[in-house]
Amino acid sequence: MCSDATDGNAPWIAVAGGLRLIVRLTPKARRDSIEGVGTLADGRTVLQARVRAPPREGEANAELRELLAKKLGVPARDVRVEAGVGARLKRIKVDGDGAVLAARLDRVVREL
Repeated sequence: MCSDATDGNAPWIAVAGGLRLIVRLTPKARRDSIEGVGTLADGRTVLQARVRAPPREGEANAELRELLAKKLGVPARDVRVEAGVGARLKRIKVDGDGAVLAARLDRVVREL
């Protein structure tokens, strides 16, 4: 189920030094893509993403970092997985101006 990221319940928030977001990652997909904002069974919202890489030896996480960096216009080194390295549900931190990054991500989701 997708929801509108602008309804005040977006899965990202500007924090000191950047942007923190919750991502549900699907590895081994046909293409790398941001799929939109979805709602989990427990009511939490997540940014849904897919990558072609398999979930082994950090390949899917690396591809997710590259995908987010490209969409947000930052170097991949500014994107890191803070929690959920081995899980589908991940907490990501993107270094930079949090308000600017949040606006960019909102625009990416709106254009889907």
